[in-house]
Amino acid sequence: MGSFKVTILLLWVLFTSCSQKLEFKVEAKTLSLPSEREIEAKLKILNKPALKTIKSEDGDIIDCVDIYKQPAFDHPALKDHTIQKIPDFLLEWQNSSSSQVFQTWQKSGSCPEGTIPIRRIRKEDLLRAGSLDLFGRKPPIHFMNSTNTINSNSHKANGSNAYVPENRSKSSLITVGYNYIGAEANINVWNPRVDLPNDFTTAQIWLKAGNGPQFFQSVEVGWMVNPKLYGDRATRLFAYWTTDSYKSTGCFDVTCSGFVHTGQVALGSAITPISTPYGTQYEINVGIFWDQSGNWWFRVGHNNPVGYWPAKLFKPDGLSHSATSVEWGGQVYSPMVKKRPHTRTAMGSGDSIDSRWGTGCFMRNLRIKDYSQQLKYPESVSTRAEEEYCYNVFNEAKYGQEPTLFFGGPGQAPPYCP
Repeated sequence: MGSFKVTILLLWVLFTSCSQKLEFKVEAKTLSLPSEREIEAKLKILNKPALKTIKSEDGDIIDCVDIYKQPAFDHPALKDHTIQKIPDFLLEWQNSSSSQVFQTWQKSGSCPEGTIPIRRIRKEDLLRAGSLDLFGRKPPIHFMNSTNTINSNSHKANGSNAYVPENRSKSSLITVGYNYIGAEANINVWNPRVDLPNDFTTAQIWLKAGNGPQFFQSVEVGWMVNPKLYGDRATRLFAYWTTDSYKSTGCFDVTCSGFVHTGQVALGSAITPISTPYGTQYEINVGIFWDQSGNWWFRVGHNNPVGYWPAKLFKPDGLSHSATSVEWGGQVYSPMVKKRPHTRTAMGSGDSIDSRWGTGCFMRNLRIKDYSQQLKYPESVSTRAEEEYCYNVFNEAKYGQEPTLFFGGPGQAPPYCP
């Protein structure tokens, strides 16, 4: 009889404990969901009053916002900021052989003088993020240690000197040095497959400064397919910045305050047309350049400034004066990179780079700018593919010809990328 009572008592304790845990989980989940009031407040911050609204044929809504009432000025460091004059060097026209690429919304109209085009954020965009605080931000970097477990602090991979991110896979060409004050490239435009709900894929340029993979500042531009952020699988122009390695600062486009928009290009909007296998290859020229006031300008084409990241955003030991590395290439974010089964999210064209021109994604006219004020091909470069059997990279440098960078791949493709 005594043992029976003990058994009953143990079952009761176990049931009570499980109930409390279940109750806590349900309550925590409920508390994490934003209320209708919180969503409306966030939308009001993100979507400034429009002087004109343009409905794009792809479903986007573009608001033409007074340039002096844009989201940038909500940043505490920019309360009294004066919009900067566009540097003369950004307006110097250069010949370009790139096939013309433009934004879909531009077929439906243009914004009047004194306004800038901003893609409207909708309620469903916020709900997909799961958290209002995380909307528009890259997930934090987690690193793998020698036993392939996640560590977001300081473990190295396999005893090497390189930190290997657990939730990202990059294939790129990199140059490392001092005093880079600009970089550009023509990026081949494709529409790669995105597999899992939280995945995204990019083709881009990074300019970074800092002390290693965990303590850096970065400004980034290029094109991206990101269904979670944008709600579709279109190829879209993007910009990103961070001053603390993606921990708590920065965001895509103008989904937070910071980037000062000055031009008539809408960040986050779809670009068209798209390259096709063995068909016409379309490119978009993008570049980031520093001015003497410490601002970093984003330019599309050779004379079309989009806007800039003000010097006040950056720390004195970082991008306030120059970048220490430049990278060109692609990146896939997914919880299922470097794991099995691997994500099927593709990079670049989604095809192997083996065939090169016509099916592989490429970048050409790669240039850096240093204090010599000259645009030039970097003196020293190296390539790195974190998962070479899933996403590869090759810098094709034929004798007497301009080097062309090829990168990308399909993701999961057994037996090479199982």
